[in-house]
Amino acid sequence: MTGRRAALGAWGRAALAAGVLWLVLIQPNHPAAMTWGAFAMFPLELPVIVLGMIALPGRGWLSRIVRAALVATLLVLVVAKLADFATFVAFNRAFNILVDAPLIAAAWNLGSGSIGVAAAGMSVVAAGLALLGLAVALWWALGVWVGMVSGPGLRRAAVVALVPAAVLAVAEGGQAMRAWALPFDPPGAAFTARVGVERAIFYTAALRDLEEFRRRAAEDPFAGSSAGSSAGLGGLLDRIGDTDVLIVYVESYGRSSFLNPLYAGTHPVTLARIESRLAERGLAMRSAFLTAPMVGGQSWLSHGTIATGLWIDNQRRNAAMLASPRRTLFHFARDAGFDTAAVMPAITMDWPEAAFFGFDTILAADDLGYRGEAFNWVTMPDQFTLLAMDRALRQGRPGVDRAPLFAQVALISSHAPWTPVPELLDWDAIGDGTEFNAMARAGDPPEVVWRDHDRVREQFRRAVDYTLQVIGSYAERHAAAPPLMVVIGDHEPAPFVSQVAGFDVPVHLIGPPDLVERAAQWGWQPGLVPGPDAPVWRMDAFRDRFLEAFSTGPRSDPPGAGIEEAALRPAFPWERLP
Repeated sequence: MTGRRAALGAWGRAALAAGVLWLVLIQPNHPAAMTWGAFAMFPLELPVIVLGMIALPGRGWLSRIVRAALVATLLVLVVAKLADFATFVAFNRAFNILVDAPLIAAAWNLGSGSIGVAAAGMSVVAAGLALLGLAVALWWALGVWVGMVSGPGLRRAAVVALVPAAVLAVAEGGQAMRAWALPFDPPGAAFTARVGVERAIFYTAALRDLEEFRRRAAEDPFAGSSAGSSAGLGGLLDRIGDTDVLIVYVESYGRSSFLNPLYAGTHPVTLARIESRLAERGLAMRSAFLTAPMVGGQSWLSHGTIATGLWIDNQRRNAAMLASPRRTLFHFARDAGFDTAAVMPAITMDWPEAAFFGFDTILAADDLGYRGEAFNWVTMPDQFTLLAMDRALRQGRPGVDRAPLFAQVALISSHAPWTPVPELLDWDAIGDGTEFNAMARAGDPPEVVWRDHDRVREQFRRAVDYTLQVIGSYAERHAAAPPLMVVIGDHEPAPFVSQVAGFDVPVHLIGPPDLVERAAQWGWQPGLVPGPDAPVWRMDAFRDRFLEAFSTGPRSDPPGAGIEEAALRPAFPWERLP
């Protein structure tokens, strides 16, 4: 009886150990795979691991080395799949350690700013303890199977069985990677092994892609162009005259504002109302869509893509761009006689990358004169940002009292966590920003709002609507002497907020009719509400087409030359669901 109880206990431990390995191996790396159906998948790596453990000769040094290597490998893959899961939720793509390491610091800054340093720190500690506990569980589970059998005959049998199990796992993995086709459907999937193999393959390809990107960055079709030169353009940006140009980025503003019923009943209505008011004041408007290089965050990638005409879809490309001789819109504007500037209320630390872009003036958060309370992560309301820009850069008449301005302006009131949301004030009633203090204290804090995804989406709807109202009110305020405003959504919000698949963002041109009508040649639609059939460009097309449209003299190469032709959204192999 005692022997039977011991045997049952041994097999019970073995079943539990196999269960631990099974849960690790079926762990999804995509939110769409987080379903009960995931539990029905049989991981083909499981028999390979179990048979491999049985085949080890006892509990000596070799078994400990193999167990340690397996535990380390499985932990790395668990973390990789968790990172994928998180970046799919936030950015609708898989995690890439080659380019996404800075996201770790960015996630900490956003998390600690939203829920507090203590809560964010506790979350990090809890995650670390969970991984430590998993490592202990895996070490135990592998050890159970090492001691399951005794005798060389049984271990040899395990080695014999290990060969077809490994062949089947490799065959299924190759089929899933489209390396070959099997004449039958395997009884499971080697998903976790594929994650590791496919990442190694992709990283190699990514390094090759980076070299190609560096070459393209150096081959600028406008490299020889300058104001009044005969090379490339007859007169650089001379069709704009003395009008100020404002490239205004609206945080987290995407096509979802027109497709998702949660937002489509608000944002297009606000835009139509603004359109009517601006038309009465004599302004012209045209709209279309641009395809952003990412969703959910990393706005600087969109800023770099617009400025340089290069497709900057990851941090490694961003670093290569900064090290390249590429000239930006702001370099060309400076050559054409504009004062160039960046108005960046989210910049609260040193920004050495700014030296690359060709800005004469940089107005970071501390330079804008805001003395009011912050709106959680958002340093100041968008209305104050635009008013501070006017005070610092747009006093007097362009071309008479000062040079015309060519500025990049980042509006951030629609940045996560979207609470609290400001209200529009009378422009003349705003002083140092303390007028917004009561709004900054209003409503529930992020740690309360973010417990309910429906409330998060509602706050997002209100935040974007506020920023659109600010832009409309600003354009109306300056209708007598209007700047040319290019209003661009930098990216879609996180997918759980947008609930729309895709990377498209609206772009609006607002300003003097003679300048706005130059966008008619692009096919951009009149007004502020682009229809579903509005043109869609990749963001890297914007720089060259803008330069062509607002400069005299044709270029020798056709529109769009020099724009990178890599696939818009490469389907990384590990993004496929198990």
